[in-house]
Amino acid sequence: MDEVAEPYASWTFLTNHARVLAAIAENDTTRIRDIAARCRLTERAVQRIIADLEEGGYLTHSRQGRSNLYRIAPDTVLRHPADGEAAVAGLLALLVRHERAGTATDADTDPDSQR
Repeated sequence: MDEVAEPYASWTFLTNHARVLAAIAENDTTRIRDIAARCRLTERAVQRIIADLEEGGYLTHSRQGRSNLYRIAPDTVLRHPADGEAAVAGLLALLVRHERAGTATDADTDPDSQR
């Protein structure tokens, strides 16, 4: 079984719930084992987070053979009152943009390379 990294002892910008939701947004048939590895969580923690997200109306799943097919409710409003009317879709769009920027090559980001 894959080892889970040691828990991060300080604060972070994203919650584990946001990380799990982003992993599911990237691949709606991903396995809990793969989510756990990507998010550096235990499989049990991912199962609890998915249950929380389903209970909150942010996520549903259905069985497709031996796999789960996850569906995110993109218009669901984020939970914190300070987020106003911000929806899940906006959060995921920001995370996707960040992921794409992090995987850009130097040629993509270096303005001198296009000359």
